[in-house]
Amino acid sequence: MNFPKLTASILAISLLSSCAKKETPEVKNYWPQAGVTYEIFVQSFYDSNGDGIGDFNGVTQKLDYVKELGANAIWFMPIMPSPTYHKYDVTDYKAVHPDYGTLEDFKKLLEEAHKRDIKIVIDMIINHTSNQHPWFLEAKSSRDNPYRDYYVWAQKDTIADFLNKKVITLDSDNIQQWHDPGIGEDFYYGFFWGGMPDLNFDNPKVREEIFEIGRFWLEEVGVDGFRLDAAKHIFPDDRPLDNHEFWKEFRAKMEAIKPDIYLVGEVYDKKEVVAPYLPGLPALFNFDFHYTLLETMNTGEGMLLAKKQKEILDFYQGITPNFIDATISSNHDQPRLLNELGSDPEKYKQAISVLLTMPGAPYLYYGEEIGMLGLKPDENIREPFLWDVKEKDTGRASWIESKYSTDETVTPLALQKADPKSYFNHYKTLIALRNSHPALAVGKLELPDQEYPKSIMAYFRKTAGQEIFIVHNVGKEEVELELPVGFEEVIFGLGDGVNTNGKLKLSGNSSRVYLKE
Repeated sequence: MNFPKLTASILAISLLSSCAKKETPEVKNYWPQAGVTYEIFVQSFYDSNGDGIGDFNGVTQKLDYVKELGANAIWFMPIMPSPTYHKYDVTDYKAVHPDYGTLEDFKKLLEEAHKRDIKIVIDMIINHTSNQHPWFLEAKSSRDNPYRDYYVWAQKDTIADFLNKKVITLDSDNIQQWHDPGIGEDFYYGFFWGGMPDLNFDNPKVREEIFEIGRFWLEEVGVDGFRLDAAKHIFPDDRPLDNHEFWKEFRAKMEAIKPDIYLVGEVYDKKEVVAPYLPGLPALFNFDFHYTLLETMNTGEGMLLAKKQKEILDFYQGITPNFIDATISSNHDQPRLLNELGSDPEKYKQAISVLLTMPGAPYLYYGEEIGMLGLKPDENIREPFLWDVKEKDTGRASWIESKYSTDETVTPLALQKADPKSYFNHYKTLIALRNSHPALAVGKLELPDQEYPKSIMAYFRKTAGQEIFIVHNVGKEEVELELPVGFEEVIFGLGDGVNTNGKLKLSGNSSRVYLKE
C-alpha cells in the first residue's frame, strides 16, 4: 500500500477514518489489565473557585475531557491533609486537604467519574507520616508514650556510625536516615526526609491502623483502588522478604473488603527487585520501560526497548501469570518527557506511539498530552495545566508561577483540539486505536526472527483472533525493510513511509501499525 507524504496526525486520522468505513471496531474498556490511567496533580489541574489552587470540583468539571482523551481511570496524587504542597507527608489519613475541597466534594467527583465509567485510584502513603501527624507529635513527647512504638527509634550513640551512611537511590537523594527531634538522646528513622518519619510495621497496632485506613477509603468513600507509594520501603531495604510478606497481607485484607480492588505499587528498581512484589501488588510500575524508552529514542537503538520489554514480561510471567505491567513514559518525579527528548516533536510523538502500542496498562501524566515542559525541582514538573490562552483560561491554577509550561512554550489545549497535527490529537488517536484493537490492548508481545537495520524497532501483538505488526524507525535517516507476509492494511501511520510490494521505506521517526488481513 503506497501513501503520499502526509503529516503524521493527518495520516493517522485518515487511516482510522478509512478503517471505520469498512467496519467500525468496538471500543472497549480494558482497565485494569490494559486500560489507560491518567495521573492528576489536583493542585495544578483546574481551579473552580478562583483561589489559584486546583480542586475536586475543578476535576469534576473536566471529567468529560478525561473521557474524551480516552482514559479509563484517574490516579490522584496525594489528596489528604499535609503541610507541604506535594502532600506526600500526611497529617490525617481519613480526611482530604481543605485546599482541594471537602470529602463531600470528593464523593461527588467519584460519583460523576463512575457515571462515565472512569475508575478512581488514590495515592496511599503509608511508609511514613508527616512529622506533624498527631501520632508522631505524641510519639516524640516521651519514651513511654503509647504512640512511641508507632515509629522507629534509636539512641544516638547506637547509630553514630549510620547517621550519614545512606547511599543515594533512584527514589531518594536524601543521605541521612536518622533524625534528631530535638528532645533527649533518641533519633527517629526517616528514609526520605526528617519531615517524613517512617512508621514501624513490626508493631501490629500500626498494621491495624493502616488496614482500617484502607477500609475507610474503600467502604465509606468508595474509591476503586490505591497507588502504594514507596512500596519497597515499608521495612528497611535489608528486609525485602518482610516487605513482600506485608504486601501479601495488605492485599488479602483489602480484597476481603473489596474483592476487585486495584493495587499498583511503586517499587523504583530493576525487574529482579520488582518481581517478588507481584504476589502482593498485582500491578507494579515499570520504571525499566521509562528509562529504556528514553535510551532508545535518544540513541536510535531500535530493538533495545522491544527486547527489554519482552525480557521483563517473561520474567514476571515466571513469578505469576496474573500481573499488570503499569508502563509509563513519565510521571511526577521525572523531567517532562518532551524535555528528556530534547524538545524534538518527532521523537516525542514517536515515543508515545511506542508506549501506546506496547503491552501493559499505560499511565499518562497530566499535561503530557499537550506537550507540557518541566525540569527539576519537582514543583516545575507539576506546573498548572494550560486549558486555554491565558486571557481566557479562567480555570488555570496559579499557586506557582510556571517556569517551563507557559503560553510562549506550550500550545494550550483549546488550540490543540482544533489542530489535527497537535499532540493532543495524536494521543487521542492512539488511545482510540488501542481501545478498539484487542491485540494492541491485551495481545502477547512477540519479536520478529529477522534482523532489521539498527534504527528499526519491530514487534508483533497477537490475540487468538487478531494479529498486528508494529514498526518504528527511531533514527533520523530513512531505512528500507521487508514487511512480514500478510501485513498490508495500515491502521496507524506516523511520518512518511512508502510500501512497494512488501518493501517499506520508512523515514526518520516514522511508524506504521499493520493489521493482518
